[in-house]
Amino acid sequence: MDIMQLRRQPHLSASSINDYLQCGLLYRFSRIDKIKSEFKSDSLELGSSIHKTLADFYQEKMIGSKLSLQDLHASFEKHWKTVEERDDVEYQEGEDFETLLKKGKDLLSIYHEKLPDDDFKVLAIEEPFSFILDGLPPIIGVFDLLEEDKSGTLIITDWKTSSKAYSTDQIDKSLQLTIYQMAAKSNGYGDRDVLLRFDCLIKTKAPKFEQYYTIRSEVDERKAAKKIVKVWDAISKGIFIPNDGNWKCNGCAYGEYCDEWFSKEGND
Repeated sequence: MDIMQLRRQPHLSASSINDYLQCGLLYRFSRIDKIKSEFKSDSLELGSSIHKTLADFYQEKMIGSKLSLQDLHASFEKHWKTVEERDDVEYQEGEDFETLLKKGKDLLSIYHEKLPDDDFKVLAIEEPFSFILDGLPPIIGVFDLLEEDKSGTLIITDWKTSSKAYSTDQIDKSLQLTIYQMAAKSNGYGDRDVLLRFDCLIKTKAPKFEQYYTIRSEVDERKAAKKIVKVWDAISKGIFIPNDGNWKCNGCAYGEYCDEWFSKEGND
C-alpha cells in the first residue's frame, strides 16, 4: 500500500504526534478540523525540493551510478521550478525564488563534496511503512532511505534541511527516529541491528552538511510507546491544549485561526 492510501485511513505518524506534543491546537486545526493552512513556508518547500533531489541521487546509487554535481543541480532546479508560479508560498524577508534556488544548489554542492564514499547497499528509497501499537490506529510514515552495511546492519536515514546544527539531545531523543526503529522491527527487520541517522543540510551563511548517527534501546522503544499511547488517549478525549509560547508560533500557518480561537468565548 502506498503512502497516499495509508493516509486516507485513520492513522498516527511521527509528524502528527510531534505536532500534538508541540501544540495541541495546531494538531486540531491541521489533523482534526483539516483547515487549509494560510500559507506554505518557503523553508518547508525548499526542504521538500531538496528531499526529492536526494531521492533522485539515491535512485542512481541503487543501480550503481552516481549523479554528478551538475546533474544534482539540474535535478534540484527541476523540483524547485514547480514552486515558481505558486502564490501560496510565503517567503521570509530577504528571500525569493531566485535566492532560494541558489541556496539549494549551494547546499547540494556541500552535500556532494562531503558525503562519505561508503559501500552501503541501498535497500529502499521513500519506503512507506505502517505498524500497530497497543490497539491504536496504525502508525504510518515513510523511510527516506534504507541501507545496509556489509555486516547486515540496517541504516535508517532521514533527510533534514535545518537553519542550524542539531544538538546531541535532539538526535538521541528524537521521537521520530525511535518510531522509525519500531516501524522497521515491525516490518521485516526485527532480527537486524539498527543504526539511525539524520543527514542534515544546514542553511548557515557558509552551508554545512552533517551526518548524525544514533541508536535506540528497548527501553527507548517502551518509553516512546507509552508516550504515543498517552497522546492518542488525549486526542480521543478531545484534549487540544494550545501552546502559544511555542517557538513555532512565529510564522505558524494557523496564526489567524489561533487568534480567533482565543478570542471566542467558551471552551470550544
